[in-house]
Amino acid sequence: MGKAQLLTLRWLIFMIGLIIMSFGIALMIRAELGSAPWDVLHIGLTLQFGLTVGTWSIIMGIFIIGFTSLLTKERPQLGGVVNMVLVGVFIDVFLFVLPAGGTFLWQLLMLLGGIIVIAYGIGLYIAPNCGAGPRDSLMLALTQKTGWKVSRVRGIMEIVVLTVGWLLGGPVFLGTILFCFGIGAVVGITLPQCQQFVDRLIKRGGMDENFNKGTIRADHYDGVGKEVR
Repeated sequence: MGKAQLLTLRWLIFMIGLIIMSFGIALMIRAELGSAPWDVLHIGLTLQFGLTVGTWSIIMGIFIIGFTSLLTKERPQLGGVVNMVLVGVFIDVFLFVLPAGGTFLWQLLMLLGGIIVIAYGIGLYIAPNCGAGPRDSLMLALTQKTGWKVSRVRGIMEIVVLTVGWLLGGPVFLGTILFCFGIGAVVGITLPQCQQFVDRLIKRGGMDENFNKGTIRADHYDGVGKEVR
């Protein structure tokens, strides 16, 4: 497997992770027990101004990417743009396919399943190191500008977004609380698992490449560089 194929594999895993995360977001929304802060905002905007949840996700992503570029004076990263478009499109696709929650037990299962699926999606899209999403890029930019800790900047962002979404009529309930306090712990479990899985895939591809070319060197057997390890 050549370097171009390894790069393609990384981007493929990245996009699969985004699709999985979008499915988890749709599960949470269809559970109708409260959504994550940014989705509360997107749903609130949909209720007040029309358009779909996924469309508002893309629109907000455009504004966030533009604002982040102004702060950093850098061009948007490809990973952030792909993240913005794919997540918005697939949220709408999955919302169209998935039925709304029925009994409370089924809603609760959809909610908890959604959080777990989101966590694995996050793990898969982070592991290939193809770039941060729009909201994470803004968080990092604000952290650099203010000198505050990442946790403080992230917390303020989530509170502001959640408040605006709630004022617009977005669903704030049990799922919102579970997501805010639980997603970090769940991602702490899923991210290492996904990182190990992705590393194995990439290293296997690099080993195949080196096997075809000749002797496998212990310090360069994955063929993609140190940043992926």
